[in-house]
Amino acid sequence: MIGCDRRAMGDDLPQNSMTPLPYTRGMRFFCSALLGIFLSALGFAQNAQSFQPLEQWQMAILNGDTAQLASLYSITPPAQIDTGKGNLDAAGEAAFWIGMKIRSLDIHIIQSAAPQPGIQKLLFQASAKTPSRTVYVTSAQLWQMQSGGWRIIAAGRDIAKLEQPLSIDESIYPAQANARQEIREAEKRAVKADKRVLVVFGADWCYDCHVLDKAFHRKDVAAVLTPSYEVVHVDVGRGEKNQDLMNEYAVPMKRGIPAIAILDSTGKLLYSQRNGEWERARALGPEDLMALLRKWKSRG
Repeated sequence: MIGCDRRAMGDDLPQNSMTPLPYTRGMRFFCSALLGIFLSALGFAQNAQSFQPLEQWQMAILNGDTAQLASLYSITPPAQIDTGKGNLDAAGEAAFWIGMKIRSLDIHIIQSAAPQPGIQKLLFQASAKTPSRTVYVTSAQLWQMQSGGWRIIAAGRDIAKLEQPLSIDESIYPAQANARQEIREAEKRAVKADKRVLVVFGADWCYDCHVLDKAFHRKDVAAVLTPSYEVVHVDVGRGEKNQDLMNEYAVPMKRGIPAIAILDSTGKLLYSQRNGEWERARALGPEDLMALLRKWKSRG
């Protein structure tokens, strides 16, 4: 989990926030830190409070209005946007959003806070439907009231092809289950239905494990998964549980979780994820998962 000291949360902002601020350390790290905390822990309460400037930002994107969108970013100090792969300025960020040609943009505010007058912190998830696909964006924004209105002075975003969970409270990996017994029972069911067994190693604390499980429930993925596989979730705890099974199926814990192995109905190992391909599930797309499932499903 990314650490977050007081300055990283923006507590070093000058009190007179009506005056354009220098780009302080707190601003520089606020968005990446808050975004990192969200992606790692998701441990805070959700807050659905609306913020009108964010609605203006949303409408500028939907209207394809580059000038209007760019005007919502600070000039003094220059807005800084952390994409995870480098920084963009306001023009580059506006070009990114407009360039996606988004047809619909649904925004869910997770956190909204005003630490002092004239400063607004936002954390939200957006589902953006483009002409070719739907992408999911988790974003942190730091807004400041300037003389001409509210402006974004810092932002960070993480983009995924798979929908991101808003909570990791759901129990997916049963802590007390006998994993070997569950796999044996799945094999028996697989024999009768001519299926494979998909063993998923993970833990409830793991964000990407929840991303993968959510992907399993997509209609397109479920259409391949449900008729072809019996799924068994195996809890690995913090790396101390069911390591014998991970070793047996050649799924190294050191490569991260979630990790998968595919068995035939007799228990024979057909495929194992040896290189941590799904350790960052949020970075992959549904087409990647469906291709794997189609490749290894029974041909009978």
